[in-house]
Amino acid sequence: MMRNRTERATDLGLGALVLIVVCAAITANVGGDVARVGPGAYAFAVFFGALMLLRRSRPVAVLIATAVALLAYYALGYPPIGLAVPVAAALYSAAELGRAYWAGATALALLIISTAVRIAQGDDLALVLGLEVPTAAALMTAVVALGDSVRSRRGWRSELDNQAAAAELEREREAARRVEQERVRIARDLHDLLAHTVSVISLHADVARESLREDADTAERSLTAVRTACRDASRELRATLNALRAPDGDAEDTPGLDQLDRLTEPARSVGLDVRVRTSGSGTPAAISDVTAYRVVQESLSNVLRHAHADGVLIELDYGAEAVLVRVTDDGRGARPGEGGSGWGLAGMRERLALLGGELSITTHPGEGFVVEARVPMQAPA
Repeated sequence: MMRNRTERATDLGLGALVLIVVCAAITANVGGDVARVGPGAYAFAVFFGALMLLRRSRPVAVLIATAVALLAYYALGYPPIGLAVPVAAALYSAAELGRAYWAGATALALLIISTAVRIAQGDDLALVLGLEVPTAAALMTAVVALGDSVRSRRGWRSELDNQAAAAELEREREAARRVEQERVRIARDLHDLLAHTVSVISLHADVARESLREDADTAERSLTAVRTACRDASRELRATLNALRAPDGDAEDTPGLDQLDRLTEPARSVGLDVRVRTSGSGTPAAISDVTAYRVVQESLSNVLRHAHADGVLIELDYGAEAVLVRVTDDGRGARPGEGGSGWGLAGMRERLALLGGELSITTHPGEGFVVEARVPMQAPA
């Protein structure tokens, strides 16, 4: 609404300016016949000014109407008002609204017609060709160039606004994408943590229940393992919450491959033979270290819940570009129809895909599971 009012006020002001300038030229009547100054001449001035009210909606029609009216004005013998002044506003409006070719063609046609008529009437060629035509041509060229530059500048500003809007939208999308990634990451971490903790608690609870009356020491060790698992779970939950509240805060509780002993201790305490074999050397990035730890954690959780295994071998091979993680158990393996479609396996694949890593899971009935993961040493840029 405010923009429409501004445009209407601009058009009214331009129309008034045209009216005043043309009326002043008619009144001055430079070199004309005083008898020809009358209401008809001023009616043309009103017409030239009124056309400015239509310049935005019909720029070409206004331009042509102004040019034809100017030719009619001179054909009726009214006082001279110049060639460029009456059409300057129409030329500017056409160029401003993207009709610069029409403006240029109209200006050229007026100059040719005016020059031919002046020469045919016997006017001084030196005056016509040396002063009046170049002056009119310069003024027409200036207003057309001004209108086109205003249009170009307006288009440039519009493009900048569009780019700014697009950039803002992209920032919002990027923020939403990061929030979604963070949500999925937290879901994976919580799944891995809770699945492992519940597996350990369930296993030790069964051991404690079976040995409570006959072997109190074993039951006590199992209950101690349950308490330790709960404490470790609480510690990791606090670390996750701290990371959410202060992403740049202390990350000392973040799990990594250097904590495998603590990860495997609950499984060892119930009689599972867990061996860790390490080769090579290197220091993976923090996110790669966490990812490798989570792969081992989820694999060990699956062994405790499903494999019915006696032993597990965890192999870590540190290379120049990646650390290879291999977890092998001697359990029953997968039977026909059993798949690897749980959330834990999906979470491992998602973690590795984000880093550009690979995951392979193989199994045969009676031969256990083999989980192999290639974790890049550095996160992708």
